[in-house]
Amino acid sequence: MSQHIARKRFGQNFLHDIGVISDIVAAVDPSDDDCLIEIGPGLAALTEPLLQNISHMHAVELDRDLVTRLQQKFNPEKLTIHSTDALKFDFLSIDATDKKQRKVVGNLPYNISSPLLFHLVTFAPHIDVQVFMLQKEVIERMVAKPSSGAYGRLSVMLQYRYEMTHLFDVPPHAFTPAPKVTSAIVRMTPRPNEALTATDEAHLSRLVAQAFSQRRKMLRNTLNGVVTLEQMEACGIKPTARAEELSVAQFVDLSNYLITQANERAQAETSL
Repeated sequence: MSQHIARKRFGQNFLHDIGVISDIVAAVDPSDDDCLIEIGPGLAALTEPLLQNISHMHAVELDRDLVTRLQQKFNPEKLTIHSTDALKFDFLSIDATDKKQRKVVGNLPYNISSPLLFHLVTFAPHIDVQVFMLQKEVIERMVAKPSSGAYGRLSVMLQYRYEMTHLFDVPPHAFTPAPKVTSAIVRMTPRPNEALTATDEAHLSRLVAQAFSQRRKMLRNTLNGVVTLEQMEACGIKPTARAEELSVAQFVDLSNYLITQANERAQAETSL
């Protein structure tokens, strides 16, 4: 089989470090109680050792050349290949009714990492564990605390949905070709439904995006026309604060308060 040339348009960097691969497999901890889905299996550096611990798994791969290689390498009874874009893939199309856990693992392409993470949020209630390799800088943003430079929209929206742990870093020389950045591994566990207290998650997302649209400015400016000074103060938020100073819980409280007030106004207008 001819050598596969990594394609920049797919953000391909192939992992080859045996020690790192072993650590990722340990973090996933695959077993036949799992419905395991790998995003971007590439040259199967991770797929092969995962399949040593599980009798069957799924793989989502966009590159047709790699799909052909995977089909030639693995028995379809061991590996079900979904030749499609992970950004458009319906992760619920994989039936896990007879499995205890749905796990998703992958070395995510850096060029689509944030959109893919937000796409996966929609499936979070049905995925038990996610273990991903990403650019270290992205993971630092994901787990960042308020009032830090890395804290932003990605931090708020993912921390609302997941408990996340930055497990370990992966140096550039662990890949072929070597990327110009350090990578890292993150474990993401969806928070229980009772912890998801936002009245309208879409409203929360819009509010957070607006708040961080000009992160150096005060909230009274970035949220002007969306939230009044009185509404901020009613939620215990200083209008002179910046978005990065608000916790996830404060954003949720503000969103819920705005929705409650809007509903009350609508009911009052209806009763007139």
